[in-house]
Amino acid sequence: MSSKGVQRMYTFPKEMREALERCEASFVYYQKIGDKAVPVLASDGFCRRTGMPRAHVLEWLQRGLFERLCPDDVGIVSQVSDEFLRHEGPYDVVFRCRLSAIERGKYTLIHGLGSWQTMPDGTELAVIAYANLSDMIQTIQEKTQAYGLLQKDRFYRDILTDLPNTNYLHEFGGEKAAQIRSAGRTPMLVYSDVESMQSYNNQYGVDEGDALLRLVAASLKAVFPTSLVTRSADDHFIMLTDVDEKEALESRLDQVNERIKHLAKGNTGGIRSGVCPVEMNGSEDNVGSAIDHAKHALKRINTNLNQKVCFFSMQMDEEYWRSRYIVENIDRAIESGWIKVYYHALYRVESQKVAAFEALARWVDPVRGIISPAEFIPTLQKYHLLYKLDLCMFEQVCRDVQVRNDNGLPLIPVSVNFSRQDFDHTDVVGRMNEIYEKSGADQYVDRSYFIVEVTEQEVAADPESCQLQLRRIRENGFGIWLDDFGSGYSSFNMFSKFRFELIKYDMEMIRHLDDNDGANRLVLKDLVHLAKALKLHTLIEGVETKAQLDFAREIGCEFVQGFYYQKPESLDEVLFRIRSGDAVRPCETPEEREAMNRKWLNTES
Repeated sequence: MSSKGVQRMYTFPKEMREALERCEASFVYYQKIGDKAVPVLASDGFCRRTGMPRAHVLEWLQRGLFERLCPDDVGIVSQVSDEFLRHEGPYDVVFRCRLSAIERGKYTLIHGLGSWQTMPDGTELAVIAYANLSDMIQTIQEKTQAYGLLQKDRFYRDILTDLPNTNYLHEFGGEKAAQIRSAGRTPMLVYSDVESMQSYNNQYGVDEGDALLRLVAASLKAVFPTSLVTRSADDHFIMLTDVDEKEALESRLDQVNERIKHLAKGNTGGIRSGVCPVEMNGSEDNVGSAIDHAKHALKRINTNLNQKVCFFSMQMDEEYWRSRYIVENIDRAIESGWIKVYYHALYRVESQKVAAFEALARWVDPVRGIISPAEFIPTLQKYHLLYKLDLCMFEQVCRDVQVRNDNGLPLIPVSVNFSRQDFDHTDVVGRMNEIYEKSGADQYVDRSYFIVEVTEQEVAADPESCQLQLRRIRENGFGIWLDDFGSGYSSFNMFSKFRFELIKYDMEMIRHLDDNDGANRLVLKDLVHLAKALKLHTLIEGVETKAQLDFAREIGCEFVQGFYYQKPESLDEVLFRIRSGDAVRPCETPEEREAMNRKWLNTES
């Protein structure tokens, strides 16, 4: 501004002007001359947006934007501009403007955002940045649409195999099942997993593992071209097929496996499958229920390497719910006393007296009645919960010591069954010591009164781990017996690694004495003689007849156990019989036991 008050146009320094004009951003510098905003600089970005050279742009702006504004927006732009020039408000306005590079009649949505800037010589300029919102909105719409399509595709499709996924199956599976049913066939749901997928990944790498999954997908589609094949999580595939004959379905699944084995890198067992027909739920197909049932069928295959397909049955469903009840209620059964100890006597053949008891578990359920050990023990073992039952049994046996003592019953040794699996989930020896002392049993008997029974199969399955655990049991004063010897592939090598006090021969051997020309007679006779030579006590399980008892006596077996003498009974039943006047079965005294044991161990074979 001159001394006379005449305001001159601001002149940018040369380097500053060139730098500002080269900017890709879209902006214009204005100077307030009187009551007007006069453009003094426009950036390349602004010129490019208008499609005009800089000189034309400045000339156009000199006349004002209003000739190209949408009539509806002139008022708001004028108001904002006037307030901004008077420093009474911000310049922040969105308007529609027809630019020279745009078709006539077509407006572009512009966002103007201004601020005041003081230059080096003190001149105050307004800089307004213009953003083309129409381009931004179109770009956003295009990207949103593309992303939406991508997300929709990903929501229904598995990226790795390009198969539909479970979202698709749950959304449209019912329609596919209805389509199959309308063609006069029963829709079958096949739930498959890739056998030993983790081992395959470990051996060949994750990339080859992914290639195997793509091969499985392609093979299922090739062999079942009219079926809906989907990929579930990890290495699982779910298929809805119209192949409803059992033999035909098994044959096609065999074809899938042959194709996989032929084309895969290295060795793979292919897929294993559980199959279930899709049942009607009212007027709709119940695909979800079929998935659950097919999963159960697949689990039934377990580690059977010779079975690739398992068909669901209602018996499986019943077994599943029974197993689920056991798993969900084992803690409650223990706390509520539904788990009962039944004592099964072991008799010394020579004296015919009770020499010990085996503690057997019985589940007396208030809802389901008696649940068989053949049902709840395998279930608890399958779900790694057997340690809870075994420690519960040991605790009850410890508590029963005082009850027996208070009622004048003989205190003779009791064996409790333990599983090798127990040692993986708890400190068995530590818990046994804790229970023994807490129960008060230590006031009446020492630890040798309690005997841990382990089966031959479990010892043979993991001899190194068992050797350590059984040594700890023995070092803490508890006894150890080997159960079910002869039920599987017996290895006499275990006697060089383990110290057992007694061997129990599996009941199947005595039940089939005369099969195969009496082979078991010779086997049992030699096993008893071998045990004597190894200074081990012997017991034959499952003795039910006098002839079987006579055979045990004939071959020199020391103990027998079975229904010939007595069935398992609870301590309450024993006490009831006593109170009813029945005599207690004769039991060995500690002195008799010691004498008979010495006699046995010193007997020459």
